[in-house]
Amino acid sequence: MPLNHPLDRPVWSALTSRQAPLALGDGRALRFDPDYALFAAAADDSVEAVEALAALNVSPNGMGLVEAGDRPLPPGAKVRARAACVQMVAASLNGGGGEVAFEALGEAEAAEMLALATLTAPGPFFEKTHRLGPFIGVKRDGRLVAMAGERMRPDGFTEVSGVCTHPEFRGRGYAGALMRVVTRRILERGEQAFLHAYASHAATIALYETLGFRVRTRVTYTVLDGPA
Repeated sequence: MPLNHPLDRPVWSALTSRQAPLALGDGRALRFDPDYALFAAAADDSVEAVEALAALNVSPNGMGLVEAGDRPLPPGAKVRARAACVQMVAASLNGGGGEVAFEALGEAEAAEMLALATLTAPGPFFEKTHRLGPFIGVKRDGRLVAMAGERMRPDGFTEVSGVCTHPEFRGRGYAGALMRVVTRRILERGEQAFLHAYASHAATIALYETLGFRVRTRVTYTVLDGPA
């Protein structure tokens, strides 16, 4: 099946549209500035593009690829991890769902956001990841205990990401409530919301479905080791 939907190659779609200012590389291959995100993509499967992609693997954190279908890896690449994921899209929100008091997060909370993401591992999160889009969070006694925000932004779509809750505060519905707010804001801008989940995490996928997300396609998430 041909890959012609913007979300079949979300990294390339984002870096050649609204997030082009954060791109490193050229017309053959692009990656996010490593301070913001791990993700990269080649323009196509040509030898020139794949070699250009390899040249962008300059961060010690490595490089992440998110693609539908089979695509060639850069020559000499060492795969740190590879996982089957589902890509889910929401064009509307389901009714109901709990609410929670939240606040906007910004530079003042940057260190706390990085610490929470490092503890809970919702996905790659670096020093400037919080600048990719608005983030909101729940605080208890002045302490950040849950958050959610936006990451990749292809034209017409925005990814819900960075959703996490401190282990001591799980089971209170914070993640779902924050996701609902983030998703609603995306939809109110006239866009569709999307996200990625590990295909093996049935409970997580079921939670997203209660919000109105539906599986659009399967993608492969590959993390390549960076330079030694």
